[in-house]
Amino acid sequence: MKLLRHGPAGEEKPGLLDGDGVIRDLSGVIDDIAPQTLGPATIDMLRALDAGALPAVPGSTRLGPCVGNIGKLVCIGLNYSDHAAETGSKPPPEPIIFMKANSAISGPNDDVRIPRGSVKTDWEVELGVIIGTEAKYVSEADALDHVAGYCICNDVSEREFQAERAGQWTKGKSCDTFGPTGPWLVTADEVADPQDLKMTLDVNGTRFQDGNTSTMIFGVRHLVHYLSHFFTLHPGDVISTGTPPGVGLGVKPEPVFLKPGDEMRLAIEGLGEQRQKCVAD
Repeated sequence: MKLLRHGPAGEEKPGLLDGDGVIRDLSGVIDDIAPQTLGPATIDMLRALDAGALPAVPGSTRLGPCVGNIGKLVCIGLNYSDHAAETGSKPPPEPIIFMKANSAISGPNDDVRIPRGSVKTDWEVELGVIIGTEAKYVSEADALDHVAGYCICNDVSEREFQAERAGQWTKGKSCDTFGPTGPWLVTADEVADPQDLKMTLDVNGTRFQDGNTSTMIFGVRHLVHYLSHFFTLHPGDVISTGTPPGVGLGVKPEPVFLKPGDEMRLAIEGLGEQRQKCVAD
């Protein structure tokens, strides 16, 4: 099942994508796709609905972030062996954790705003893991039981802010619109193996990232298990699990960075695609 949120920013309504690719409105059934509606009971109830009986939504309607009221957006750095190599970094012995400000979260096709003073805005296609039930001190064996579903995340990053302006990575990762999320939450039962998903990212029609979640250093099971030993993962929290090689910073002989007018297209197998245009902030 593919769950989504549709409508103007700040006024999104819940919905789902039916088997014919038609968006159906769920606002007569639940209030939102949000922490309180991501548990197994609600997911099972939604799965049992006759989607064809739900009101259709015009295909041109804006899609919002596929989860509302996200509590934490937890990101994992250098989590692909081939991406670590392109940055000249050694694979980390444990997951590198950083947080992205929730104010960065935007819809999957919303414009990405290049911040004032930016000279190194970059892209990162990532698998997002959406928590459905509380996870604290969970084992790897039980970790996926706490996952409601998966989505695409674009961990947009300003590399100068991130690495050359002192302090932590947060300010290079958290600019407004630097967290496109969606287009939909694909429930966990539809993703047979989160460690075998093809993922791509194009800029202006040129393929830069062409990877697979199989090259993650720390897989989804381990990440949910690991994070849950430092803080409780709550329903609606999202883990953005790292990016494969092909980021602009790693392009040889000269890095390539985003500028106003550029267009990104991201896709992950089975999870849909995002399209964003870059504009000046």
